[in-house]
Amino acid sequence: MAKRILVIEDEPHVQAVIRKRLETKGYEVVTAIDGREGLRQCRSARPDLIILDLILPGMDGFQLCALLKRDDTLRETPILMLTARTQERDIERGIALGADAYMTKPFKPAALLKRIAELLDKPKE
Repeated sequence: MAKRILVIEDEPHVQAVIRKRLETKGYEVVTAIDGREGLRQCRSARPDLIILDLILPGMDGFQLCALLKRDDTLRETPILMLTARTQERDIERGIALGADAYMTKPFKPAALLKRIAELLDKPKE
């Protein structure tokens, strides 16, 4: 059964690139364009992994990450923050809020796919 990945990204072209790469590798992809829709999709689609942008309309990625990690049914779902925010304090904040990995844009598709595979293979705690 294909692993389901939720991509929460407000830039359509970035979302499309990620979707194409993931689908080519056999993943099922669900998308959302803002934080609130992302939260709804997390609860309904039950993804195996979440790729989360930080700069989103409505609710930013930091807020969404904190909400997800406090939710009993979603806290174990790995979150990969994928963002243009490269400041050390942003990386530290993302990890402190519970993100399992942090990658910056622009990204190399092969590096993204490798990190996704690592997160999906990581045993649950």
